[in-house]
Amino acid sequence: MRFRILGPMEIEGSAGPGVSYTPRAAKLRVVLGTLLVRGGEVVSVQALTDELWQDDPPRTATTTLQVYISQLRKQLNAAEDGFGRESLVTRQPGYVLRLEPDQLDLARFEALHARGRKALESGDFAQASALQRQAVELWRGPLLSDTPHGPALDAAAVRLDEAGVAALEQRIRADLELGRHRDLIAELQSVTTRYALREEFHGHLMLALFRSGRQAEALRVFTQLRHTLVEELAIEPGPALQRLHGRILAGDAGLLVDEAAPTGTVTVAQTRGRPVALPTADPAFTGRDTELARVVALLTSAPAGTCVAVAGMPGVGKTALAVEAAHRCADAFPDGRLFLDLEPEPGRPLTAAQALTRLLRRAGETGPLPEAVEDLRDALHVLLAGRRLLLVLDHAASEAQLRPLLPATEGCRALVTIRRTPASLAAVRTVTLAPLPPEAARTLLTTASGRIRPGATSGPDASNGSDGSVRPPVAARDAVVRRLVGHGRGAAGAEDARGPAAEVAVLCGGLPLALRSAAAQLAARPHWTLQTLVDRLRDARDRLDALRVGELDVRDVLLTAYAAATAQQQRSFRLLALLPDAPFETGPAAAVLGLGAEAAGRGVESLVDVRLLEADESGRYRFHPLLRLLAAELLARHEPEDSARDAAGRLAEVYAGTGPVAGGAATTPRTDLPALVGVLRTAHAHGAWPSALRLADALSGSLESHAAWPLWRTAHTLGLDAARRARDRAGEARMLRSLGDLAWQQRQLGRCEELYESAVRAARGCSDEHEHGRALVGLADVRLDAGAYDEAGVLLDTALGALPERSPARFDALRAGALLALDLGDEVTAAARFTACRELAAALRDRRLEAYARRCLRRLGESEVAPAVEVRPGVWRLRGVAEAA
Repeated sequence: MRFRILGPMEIEGSAGPGVSYTPRAAKLRVVLGTLLVRGGEVVSVQALTDELWQDDPPRTATTTLQVYISQLRKQLNAAEDGFGRESLVTRQPGYVLRLEPDQLDLARFEALHARGRKALESGDFAQASALQRQAVELWRGPLLSDTPHGPALDAAAVRLDEAGVAALEQRIRADLELGRHRDLIAELQSVTTRYALREEFHGHLMLALFRSGRQAEALRVFTQLRHTLVEELAIEPGPALQRLHGRILAGDAGLLVDEAAPTGTVTVAQTRGRPVALPTADPAFTGRDTELARVVALLTSAPAGTCVAVAGMPGVGKTALAVEAAHRCADAFPDGRLFLDLEPEPGRPLTAAQALTRLLRRAGETGPLPEAVEDLRDALHVLLAGRRLLLVLDHAASEAQLRPLLPATEGCRALVTIRRTPASLAAVRTVTLAPLPPEAARTLLTTASGRIRPGATSGPDASNGSDGSVRPPVAARDAVVRRLVGHGRGAAGAEDARGPAAEVAVLCGGLPLALRSAAAQLAARPHWTLQTLVDRLRDARDRLDALRVGELDVRDVLLTAYAAATAQQQRSFRLLALLPDAPFETGPAAAVLGLGAEAAGRGVESLVDVRLLEADESGRYRFHPLLRLLAAELLARHEPEDSARDAAGRLAEVYAGTGPVAGGAATTPRTDLPALVGVLRTAHAHGAWPSALRLADALSGSLESHAAWPLWRTAHTLGLDAARRARDRAGEARMLRSLGDLAWQQRQLGRCEELYESAVRAARGCSDEHEHGRALVGLADVRLDAGAYDEAGVLLDTALGALPERSPARFDALRAGALLALDLGDEVTAAARFTACRELAAALRDRRLEAYARRCLRRLGESEVAPAVEVRPGVWRLRGVAEAA
């Protein structure tokens, strides 16, 4: 079987070429296309439903989807006997299509593209060109161009379109390195027409023309692009293209290929003998003034032998800060600045020998080099002696990898980026980066998506900057801002702390990499507003997918920290996703991990060390929002079901048996209730039925006292389901009676009567006299509301006979009896029963109930009849309601 989706969908079976098994029905292509794009991953029923029907699924959506899956299996079986049954399988919470990599053109493209990128980075330009050419040739049109796109396919189309363009760009770049500039000119003229705003292609065309002796035409390409950018987007070309323009204008021979040398040999220019191998500074760099100033100060004034480390979680912007600092420090290091990626391929860091060899070559050493690490280190020290040079060492994996690379000579410094603080290196001064604060995050988002320069003008209101540049027109700039922040909003909305830009910043957790990915999607789709992006990011289940565009894949970058962790750290990271989405302490973590407090504390701290968790000054821990989503994904994918169930059950037991919940309503803050109901929901979702039921029971008093009606309904509906699944009839009776109490408070009298009657039957079925009595009291309240006093009296007599002398349930029976007497005009009996209520509440040490009884007794002594009666603590009924009913 062969599947092609880079263009219209095509399926080739065992009959060979010319026979198509592509589904004719568009809905079937949507399902199959979604499974193919997510090849090898479980795609949830909900995600497929969203893809098929977006916001308007039919009532029978789940059944219809099952029919579609069945039809696809039959069609795939027809293409190759048994293929559908074996490859399209059900896996909770949805389905997965299992293919070999060579069966899908998308998988082949991604493999070729990755290999080509690696070859390009290692300098094997011929291999890079060949691999990327094969990758580009797999494209026959836009992704699934004959298939309707929902949110998942739409996001995939954006991501893969960027990847396809990246493959083309890298192939052209490799060909330029191979000296094929003359052959590229015609192709690049076509490509720059197709991608009129992609500056890298215009740069390649300028370079190809200049190397072919056509300097004037190269300069005209820049002029035409600049005109387009200013007119349409109110921006100038980026710094990299402006520098290339300046070098071509100056006739810089360093750009030329040595045509007398073998193909692929490029002349490398050095400015006055100084090696400069830094990436281009990021034009959207923002929000790091304090940290940048600290790094620059340490590099320029710290003692000899000092190393400066920039530490932080993946995607927090360590490399961008280091590169910016290196550019700012040019005057302090007149002999050059060298950049080296110590982990050019994720998961495969350079050895010390490899890193030293590359540093020596970049520093200008051309002769043969030794092989031993010690000898290479000595050679580096000799080469650096007497020079003032900065080494920028990116993506350091460990202190052991770094130690041989650090310069010890006067005047040289190392600037390192690393996830964890290199505590064992005494000469290191560490600057730790946190996610960006809200205002800086919004600025990065709008800058990276449009490179808008506040206050810029041109056209009729134009003015020239001090550098001679022309600033873009106010009207055009404001049009871009309006597009970015949403239709109908003015430019001020870009800084609106409550607008869509602010929400995108929150959904990205202030993580620069995520913000850049979001900005890249805005830049790639001019018809999108920020609100469009907000709508795609709000669904937590698909947010990491939505933050993948071209080579920017937030999930993959976050996974680097997870992959570098130990197996125990990985398991702890997954299990801690079961905790509420809030800062947590060691106790709940110990419950989830199944460890003692001391061992759990060590485990959690180790996750902080590897940047998978964050810690605050109060001693609490938390996930970065995107790392939490990753942990939840990994939990569902890799943690055995029984392990997750046991961990969720232990957590629910902790909250049910200790702390504020166990203490009851008086000590449980209302603000804690959503998180606690979240724990209950998690225990229920993982099948920890008894523990979920116990937590639902423990929450009862708090939910009622705070009148948290939506949370009450959620918690006890889950508790009812857990009781039934656990075959706990007594628990079922408690949950039914509690839901009846909620319906009664909401004046849903028909519903509450049905629930109370079900509770009575469940309590009788398990001989739970106490719960039976409580349900009878609930029914009596319903009868009182309806004015059926005789029936209410019989129910209350039966309840009082069943309930223990000292219980809150007996209090309820006495309360209802007092209200019955009050409705019948018997204030003496009402006073006696309210007095009994007060005494029982005092014996139970329940101040809330005691205060209620005292209020009722006080009102009995008032001469004026109140317009309403407090029938339960905090619940009032207007007088005359029962009579009217």
